[in-house]
Amino acid sequence: MMNYPLLLKSPLYRAKTIFPEKEIVSRGYNGVFRYTYRDLYDRVCRLANALDRVLGVKALEHVGSFAWNHHRHLELYYAVPCSQRVLHTVNIRLFPEQIAYVINHAEDKVLFVDEDLLPLIEAVAPKLTTVQAYVVMTDNDKLPETKLTNVYHYEELIRQGDPHFDFPTFDENTPALISYTSATTGNPKGVVYTHRGLYLHCLTVLVDELGTREADVTMPVVPMFHVNAWGRPYADTWIGAKQVYPGPRPTAKDLADLIHNERVTYSAGVPTIWMGILNHVRQHPGEYDFSCVRFFMSGGSALPAALTEAYEKELGVKLYQGYGQTETSPVTFVSFPKTSLKDLPDEEKYRLRAKTGLILPGLEMKIVNEKGEEVAHDGKEMGELLLKGPWIIDSYYKDPEKTKEAFTEDGWFRTGDIATIDENGYLQIVDRVKDLVKSGGEWISSVDLENALMAHPAVMEAAVIAIPHEKWQERPLACVVLREEYRGKVTKEDLQAHLSKMVAKWWLPDDYVFVEEIPKTSVGKFSKKTLREQYDKGQLVSMY
Repeated sequence: MMNYPLLLKSPLYRAKTIFPEKEIVSRGYNGVFRYTYRDLYDRVCRLANALDRVLGVKALEHVGSFAWNHHRHLELYYAVPCSQRVLHTVNIRLFPEQIAYVINHAEDKVLFVDEDLLPLIEAVAPKLTTVQAYVVMTDNDKLPETKLTNVYHYEELIRQGDPHFDFPTFDENTPALISYTSATTGNPKGVVYTHRGLYLHCLTVLVDELGTREADVTMPVVPMFHVNAWGRPYADTWIGAKQVYPGPRPTAKDLADLIHNERVTYSAGVPTIWMGILNHVRQHPGEYDFSCVRFFMSGGSALPAALTEAYEKELGVKLYQGYGQTETSPVTFVSFPKTSLKDLPDEEKYRLRAKTGLILPGLEMKIVNEKGEEVAHDGKEMGELLLKGPWIIDSYYKDPEKTKEAFTEDGWFRTGDIATIDENGYLQIVDRVKDLVKSGGEWISSVDLENALMAHPAVMEAAVIAIPHEKWQERPLACVVLREEYRGKVTKEDLQAHLSKMVAKWWLPDDYVFVEEIPKTSVGKFSKKTLREQYDKGQLVSMY
């Protein structure tokens, strides 16, 4: 066999060779932009040449992006790593001090910035020690006014660039992208993705029932600025699917409109995205046709079974659960019904879809208790999930101390997630280690309580945190957002009665707090850290 390196230029080559006419759609501030894979290849070549001849970025140097999901960001996903540089996708929702930290830590030489995000970069620019030039991505012909120096116009770079570029061949273990964790505690940690790892990750997410097809119209809502948009920019290009990018600051209406108008067949996002779209469609009956959808994928946090049921019954859409982390490129598990379980009753199928899922081909896992022993495959015994595989990290970037903490002595990556696994091989994440409620020496899953609460028709969102207890060490406190029409009508006692039918008595929350909204992390997950801080300061009080 040929010693042929697994490089990200392969998806780009196939798309321009086999599917040059296929469309890419990108929502912008000035309307919807459309072009083809042929155009994409031309612009990627021009950008790669501009990195050489105008910006002077050398091989293996880091190029930062500070951008939404759009066609220009897609061009960076190819031009930077395929020309042997490293793309650092900076999370735009980090705190300013964290944004400065990750750009400096990654040693980005050039930073590509969306026009509407310029104020965030201008605020931290004096602290940036390695950035030598900025490139503004804008729909307008002229550069906006900015405090930044040595600034270029993205479209001018593209126009000036040579449309021919000879993409080099190099070692498949060369870094391609770098992303940083969302940092619930301490500074974000850097994760470097290699060409080989991303290549194999793409191949795996294209297989089986949930794999993307050439006939698909895909819309990644998951951000390109965090964990590679779950691999969609590479996988969807490779397979030749029509791609739809939702652009800057998309609302639930924007997303629902794109699904309806572009006939989207597949999309991926966090549960809060799906809740928002569902609520918007409910408020506008008869305006949206989602019959085009093959399925949607949810990840980032636990998917409530009630949400999967609502999507299927109200919208006719199957909603599946996926799982991954920054450290795992990210996808490692996907939940779909095995043929041996196809005859399950509907209620069981909804619950099955809400499970974390089955491990992807090419990976290994084990779940171990506090003694390091593997737990039984009974869906009950809990332990920490450990992973191995070709797209799992082996270290954090320039952080040996955190690296040592993250791995077992025999090389397994410690996910920090507590899970169960059933007799059919379905994993269920029950909590983060730090979010478990430890009551009287036993564990209570905050995730299970949240899912049960969100099955109540009055509940829009729910997050459960542990609060100190003199006798039991910790007890659960439920923070609940009611649907607007139920506010002031549903009581704590109503929710307690609902939960008492679904969980053990000793799991029941000691109290409930009705809030206007659950705070979110930089990637759209419930921020339990913020809730705990609010509780400690006496700020977590019922609003209605």
